[in-house]
Amino acid sequence: MAIKVAIEHRTTYRFDRAVKLYPHQIRLRPAPHCRTPIEAYSLTVVPADHFINWQQDAFGNFVARLVFPEPARELEVTVGLVAEMEVINPFDFFLEEYAEEFPFAYTPLERADLEPYLSPVTDDAGDRGTRLGAWVGDLDVPTAENPMRTVDFLVALNAAVHRDVAYSVRMEVGVQTPDETLQRAIGSCRDSAWLLVAAARELGLAARFVSGYLVQLASDVPSLDGPSGPEEDFTDLHAWAEVYVPGAGWIGLDPTSALFAGEGHIPLAATPHPVGSAPITGATGPCDVEFSFSNVVRRYREDPRVTKPYTPEQVGRMDALGDVVDARLSRAGVELTMGGEPTFVSIDDFTADEWTTAADGEQKRERAGVLADALFEEFAPGGVVQHSQGKWYPGESLPRWQIAMTWRVDGEALWGDPGLLDDPGADPRPDARAEARRLALTLVESLGLPASQAMPCVEDALASLADDLARPAGPRPAEPEVSAVGARERDDAEEPVAWAIPLSPGWWGDDNAWASPLWRLRRGRLVLIPGDSPAGQRLPLRSLAWKDPEGAADVPYLVAGDPLPTRVGPVQARMVDIDQAPTRTSVVIQDRGGHVRVFLPPVEEVERFQQLLALVERVAQSAGVPVVLEGYGPPPDPRLRTFSVTPDPGVIEVNVPPAADWPSLRDQTRRLYDIARLARLGTETFGVDGRHSGTGGGNHITLGGPEPSRSPMLLRPDLLVSMITYWQHHPSLSYLFSGRFVGPTSQAPRVDEGRPEALYELEVAFSEIERLGGDRPRPWLADRALRGLLTDITGNTHRAEFCIDKLYDPDTNSRRLGLLELRGFEMPPHADMGLVQALLVRALVARFAEVPYNAPLVRWGTTLHERFLLPHFVMTDVADVVADLRAHGFEMELAWFDPFLEFRFPRLGTVRVDDVEMELRWAIEPWHVLGEEATEGGTARFVDSSVERLQVLTRGLDPDRHLVTCNGQPVPLAPTATPGEHVAGVRYKAWKPHSSLHPTTEVDAPLRFDVVDRARRLSLGGATYHVSHPGGRSYDDPPVNAVEAEARRSRRFEAMGHTMGLIDVEALEERMHWRRAGSQDFPLLLDLRHRRPRRWGRG
Repeated sequence: MAIKVAIEHRTTYRFDRAVKLYPHQIRLRPAPHCRTPIEAYSLTVVPADHFINWQQDAFGNFVARLVFPEPARELEVTVGLVAEMEVINPFDFFLEEYAEEFPFAYTPLERADLEPYLSPVTDDAGDRGTRLGAWVGDLDVPTAENPMRTVDFLVALNAAVHRDVAYSVRMEVGVQTPDETLQRAIGSCRDSAWLLVAAARELGLAARFVSGYLVQLASDVPSLDGPSGPEEDFTDLHAWAEVYVPGAGWIGLDPTSALFAGEGHIPLAATPHPVGSAPITGATGPCDVEFSFSNVVRRYREDPRVTKPYTPEQVGRMDALGDVVDARLSRAGVELTMGGEPTFVSIDDFTADEWTTAADGEQKRERAGVLADALFEEFAPGGVVQHSQGKWYPGESLPRWQIAMTWRVDGEALWGDPGLLDDPGADPRPDARAEARRLALTLVESLGLPASQAMPCVEDALASLADDLARPAGPRPAEPEVSAVGARERDDAEEPVAWAIPLSPGWWGDDNAWASPLWRLRRGRLVLIPGDSPAGQRLPLRSLAWKDPEGAADVPYLVAGDPLPTRVGPVQARMVDIDQAPTRTSVVIQDRGGHVRVFLPPVEEVERFQQLLALVERVAQSAGVPVVLEGYGPPPDPRLRTFSVTPDPGVIEVNVPPAADWPSLRDQTRRLYDIARLARLGTETFGVDGRHSGTGGGNHITLGGPEPSRSPMLLRPDLLVSMITYWQHHPSLSYLFSGRFVGPTSQAPRVDEGRPEALYELEVAFSEIERLGGDRPRPWLADRALRGLLTDITGNTHRAEFCIDKLYDPDTNSRRLGLLELRGFEMPPHADMGLVQALLVRALVARFAEVPYNAPLVRWGTTLHERFLLPHFVMTDVADVVADLRAHGFEMELAWFDPFLEFRFPRLGTVRVDDVEMELRWAIEPWHVLGEEATEGGTARFVDSSVERLQVLTRGLDPDRHLVTCNGQPVPLAPTATPGEHVAGVRYKAWKPHSSLHPTTEVDAPLRFDVVDRARRLSLGGATYHVSHPGGRSYDDPPVNAVEAEARRSRRFEAMGHTMGLIDVEALEERMHWRRAGSQDFPLLLDLRHRRPRRWGRG
């Protein structure tokens, strides 16, 4: 994702008369050791009547020597160059073992070679001065007895100059002496650089002065932690220093910024003294001169990147299309709402378990709290926050936590005083236990109940005793982790830890009436079930009566109720016998962690939930006690909106409320990304190898309606059929937006990645939907026809690309919500990329609402994973989708998907050999789940991530003349629709874990590609791709940002490394033949694991 820039540097001398120009030397050409790729260079000199000779000086710098035969009134030197700002890691170097720590000594041969760069810096009189030595003496210089890592010392030395010398633009000629710079404590870049050179030499380090261009590009996103850099792109002549360290060579240090030199530092000349690095030197006859200069940088070409995926003009056209889609949906009578489940990760920690694999963690809870507070303030004025327990997954001891923010759609307040909502992350309240008791008594009094209905809850002393008796004798040894019950210090069994007020909705006609059953307890008191969950979830409900309650009616949610009342009147309760109450629910008030928590019981109607909130707020205000609400949230109801923040393995998941139109969806999405970033939560992760990925969590899209009965997924089952068919016809919709884990055992497998007969059965189901659809809505139809088919290979209905769990569940009304969940979307790194995904889905729904998509399902077979895991075929298929939408009047643009191409399939490198351009890109490799294996914790099924895939794409290749090989094996290139373009995939084993599909096969890295001339039997050139750092560097941690990740990736590609000697072309062609004959399932894929043909038969 490099940026190409064009630099134009003009220096002009205008004389008051025609003067003689003596020979000039110009040092304005990038030096040979420049690491920034320079793609074009131009030097123009006025007067045009001159002679030019290029040469290299004694230090290897390029010098143009100009001779002017005639006098001139003007001398103008213009330099133009095109540079690719490919990220360079300035710390990516090797050090000789003896130079790893400072101080170190150069070898005698090195000292002889470096003599000019070790000489002490003096002034014109040969005086070294006194200030420099004193300044160096004040530094914390390592000694042989107390050494320091050389790199750390260079960083400290560079920072010391930056700290003690302020920067200024100094137009005077020449460079200050180090003593003068230290005395003034201010200087230009060349003054600071020369001081750093002098200090390094005082310390025995070889150093040289460097002049060059500094290019600084404006950041796409402002920094959260410090300066963001220039607001506009900038370039100028600059100066810095280079220090020679054995193993690494010359290392650039820029004391003006205290940074090491990177891709923005383009050296022009490097010399022992600044005089030898002057950009222009020469003389003229006597005259007056007017001097001017300009230095301009322009972005020449920008690959789409995740920090700035689209231009403002593109974003404007997206918004216009979103409005068009809304109008077309309205015209078709489709009331479509869109919600989602975006996920976020920490931007400060990429390695902790809570941000990689674990669902919970201390920092995750803290960040989730910050995010929830910001979301509440932004979206939920007059709403309420609940800190409760969320989903309970198999294998986990307790449900996960959840922070839910709920507010009314009509804008009325659901909770009046936000000051009465306590923050569980704040400091504990010292009197929380007494406040909890006071609140409980105030609540029963407000309900008109006797104080005895505030039932004290105590811990089970007998269970604690039994647990103690079951342990080994003696004290417990120190352990980092112990069981929750064993680790928790129990309260005195006689001391109440909570108060329960039995409460359930009244059934005798009064909408504001509640029943408070009289609980009969055999133990004479309310003894909680042992555990660490909130007391409201540990009530001994089974011991209250012999008969189970009949339960409340399963309330349907298909149709929204009447508008909610603005205010809730007084809430009263009456005592009833426990056998009369339809439910055994209770409000539980508990002091936990120094905060008063109110556990709300489940209710079936949102009006009852509103009454509970009004009751709790009134008593909290009356008692003067802020509370933390927990327990059960409101039932699903279109009159409320909810944001919820929950943990998932490695991520924080945010469940966003559905948006009814494009403007609402757009604004909500962008604001969510902004708020998350300010909460130090990001949307991207990085592999240790530099691979750029999303959060690893999903960005699932939910489609529904304003209320379940108006959901287009229930009213128009043909829409669901059209979507499933279209996705099956266009695999790019499954793979361009997905995560790295694809295939039949992934989180969202396609319908044709499971059972082989699935497509046949799916067509039977489609025919039934068509037969029974008719004009009369049958909301159950899609669920009944597709529930057994939209699953993964184990039959899990949730793990499917099209999840209909909440469409029209046959078992419970609470899951008959008319929602379709599209699970094949990974979290995109930028809000506008997420909006493009949503816009694509909305446009397709509008297209199918007008013209249903009805066609036979495609039997892709092995072609599915052979072709559509390569970026070329994915983008070709996306182009077909875009063309189809444009044919139906939706002005979607193919360029909007380029950022997804660069993010999902980053370019590894490009090389030009003869007339052939060869490009390597990452491709997708399915990671399959292996068979069961025994582990310490039981039985496990590992995922085989040892195999990777990349795409080889060539332009200008002549198949009759050229042949491309990878590690000596012919690559089965096939022509594309573009003349002269060919493409193929290469599958290779990247590393060798102890468990993999083929554990005996060896690693194929590095991959060496050759462009072979058939007639000459020679490699014309090639490229090498390393799976790991070619210098053997082993990274311990993933990159901290996309810049470092790009540097790691680019370091592994080398545009060199061809095979030498004559090549047996006939053997290559024979190998190509048997590969094609034996690999008919994958004719476009070179699998390096398949190294030799099998011997069929005996002998």
